[in-house]
Amino acid sequence: MARPALPPWPAIPPQHGAVLLRAVRLDDVAMARELSTDPYVQMTGTLPLNATDDDAAAWVRRQQGRHAEGAGFSFTITDVASRAPVGHCGLWLRELPRGHGSAGYSIAPSARGRGLAADALRALTAFGWSLPGLARVALYIEPWNVASLRTAERAGYVRDLLLRDHEVGEGVRRDVLRYVATRHEHPPTRQEEG
Repeated sequence: MARPALPPWPAIPPQHGAVLLRAVRLDDVAMARELSTDPYVQMTGTLPLNATDDDAAAWVRRQQGRHAEGAGFSFTITDVASRAPVGHCGLWLRELPRGHGSAGYSIAPSARGRGLAADALRALTAFGWSLPGLARVALYIEPWNVASLRTAERAGYVRDLLLRDHEVGEGVRRDVLRYVATRHEHPPTRQEEG
């Protein structure tokens, strides 16, 4: 079954605090390779552990196609001051007809500890509220991932449920905590409205 077309790509890149979210580009290969050194990243997506340049380039191309295929919006997280790529995030909209989306984020190891993930999640969520029909965004985080739990809370997400044996990938199941943000709890500010 074909997925419904997504709203258009944002004309103005989402931004919050120290980060700007932009389209994924081929020159993000080095950042993708750094992300791939973290075993957790490989557990949550399609970027292989210790990716080669070819592996990273293939991952970049997959991210570039996510919007056209109707999966959602895949962004490179960049540092506002330097414009250097520091991570990746995505807003996944397979359940948009029900008003639901999910998000994910990862910061390259060399850029961690600066609050960039929370800024990226705030920018991503504010962008989500600009999309017609999106009412809830969920995060799925393993209970042991304290840094990610703190990031979710700093970005305004609240703990919703513990999901036992939840499918987190093809054939991969784990216990996860679901954190959610809802549109009525996080209306866009005047700056975010455009």
